[in-house]
Amino acid sequence: MSDSSTNPVWFVLTRHWLSLAGVALVTSAGISWLFVWPLHTRSHAENPYAGIVLFLLLPMVFFLGLALISIGVFLSKRQIREGVSADTFDRKSALRRLAWFAAITTLANVVIGTQFTYGAIKHMETQQFCGGTCHTMKPQLAAYENSPHSRLECVECHVAPGAGGWFKSKASGIRQLVQMTLNSYPRPIPPALESNSLVPSSATCENCHWPQKSSGVNLRVINTYAEDETNTRSETVLLMLVGGNRFSGIHGAHFGPGIHIRFAATDSTRQTIPWVEVRNRTTGAVRTYGTEEGADPPKGLPTYEMQCVDCHNRPTHTFDLPGHAVDQALVRGEVSHTLPYIKKKAVELLQANYHTSQEAAKLLPEQLVSFYQQHYPAIYAQRPQDVQNAAKAVLAIYNRNVFPEMKVVWGTYPNNLGHSDFPGCFRCHDGSHATQDGKTISQDCNLCHQTLPTEAAPPEILKTLRIGQRLAQK
Repeated sequence: MSDSSTNPVWFVLTRHWLSLAGVALVTSAGISWLFVWPLHTRSHAENPYAGIVLFLLLPMVFFLGLALISIGVFLSKRQIREGVSADTFDRKSALRRLAWFAAITTLANVVIGTQFTYGAIKHMETQQFCGGTCHTMKPQLAAYENSPHSRLECVECHVAPGAGGWFKSKASGIRQLVQMTLNSYPRPIPPALESNSLVPSSATCENCHWPQKSSGVNLRVINTYAEDETNTRSETVLLMLVGGNRFSGIHGAHFGPGIHIRFAATDSTRQTIPWVEVRNRTTGAVRTYGTEEGADPPKGLPTYEMQCVDCHNRPTHTFDLPGHAVDQALVRGEVSHTLPYIKKKAVELLQANYHTSQEAAKLLPEQLVSFYQQHYPAIYAQRPQDVQNAAKAVLAIYNRNVFPEMKVVWGTYPNNLGHSDFPGCFRCHDGSHATQDGKTISQDCNLCHQTLPTEAAPPEILKTLRIGQRLAQK
């Protein structure tokens, strides 16, 4: 019997199927790692979940392969010691088997490396993964799908570019994984701005939106339907003085050349702001406004540098209030405005207390249909499809905005843009923030917008723009 130590390495490796399987796993992990690594070296925002594959799954496969090789070699040597020698071993057959093994393994590695691994990484960038597969983020996913940014991947806004953003996202991912495993995640999920995990807008939003770019004046039309039998429609038309660059207006006043604003907040949601500092780095002028005397921020309160998301805090994950949501559904024709009291009844049903989403899905449409069957049987007999469509649209509004299981209800997430539904602008522009010499942050409406008609019948300007006629036809 020959000594096993004289047997060639390829003889020992190919002697047992476990060694072959180990070699396949090691080479597959190595080649897959080479395909995945370039995704982590690009300069744009990194996929925060790619590290799961790169630094967890692939190393596990690699070391599993090494373990199988060791076990296979051990078993092969034991067989050799028991009487199977290299002299009795068919070298041509072994080489042929090794060649086939190398060819099949190479082909499998190419398929896995180019398709499966890359596909897995790309899937981790999708909203389905971020909002549905691994996170209890159903409310955020629903709002995202109904937003102007629904074609952007989550990582484009939630992961900062560079190594720092990459490592921070990994730390956040570990924390979220632990919370998911222990079922200890907060309900409702706090917004990123509140938890101080939001990527600065200068690294995300401003890649597409330039705060210094002059936007001039924008026309905004706000449609409102009354809660009367005919759902009387009225319009408020605003000329929004967006401004920017050297122009004044909203952006110019807050982000113009040299303008730098800091503020202090008493709560993590930044809804109560007792102190504001406005610094003009061009002229050197500094003014501090506070609800109490003193130029310094109140002790113990954190201060923040103003950025876009302090006003545009819900650019994607926007949750409506019931009245506004029903108005929009009426404008879009999803709900017929000729159904009597549809605005009033829809808002009433939306504000009802449902313990679960399943309960709302059952009761809300039934009650809306029942209302017309009982109080307007002739209309329901003539237009049952309009009533059914209205019921579906109102339920869709509820499903986009209320999630009882996650403790997300109407108004859970304030929207700071404007001041009609939440304090918004009036957090600072409330007339009570004053300097030591008595000057206040102005509350003059005309600084931000010029009001044309307010809650009026379709004005002439809308007829000129042919907006009123289109709405009247719906």
